[in-house]
Amino acid sequence: MDVLSKEKLERIRSLNDSLRRTFTGGQVLLSSSVAALPMAEKAKVLAAIQGFTAFSEGNDPHGEHDFASVDVDGERYFAKIDYYDLDMRYGADDPADPAHTKRVMTIMCASEY
Repeated sequence: MDVLSKEKLERIRSLNDSLRRTFTGGQVLLSSSVAALPMAEKAKVLAAIQGFTAFSEGNDPHGEHDFASVDVDGERYFAKIDYYDLDMRYGADDPADPAHTKRVMTIMCASEY
């Protein structure tokens, strides 16, 4: 990816934060292991992802807030946001432009990564 302008990076970060916090503005996919969790455990995982704010250089080197790692009841879970074109065939040309980008957040057990 090309070096982004500060404005584009802030827009991408804002869109990603919104998807992670609200589960709107994109598609949220659960891996088979997460989908199979009992409802109460799944709710804890989803709430932990929504509440994640511990971004650092180590887990967010590009500053896009496109990855989260949380621990719930002794298990680690990841959430990863990817950007696609509107047909979901290719990567998005401009992830800062929601009119031309579909965001997909996948939530999985760390062991599935």
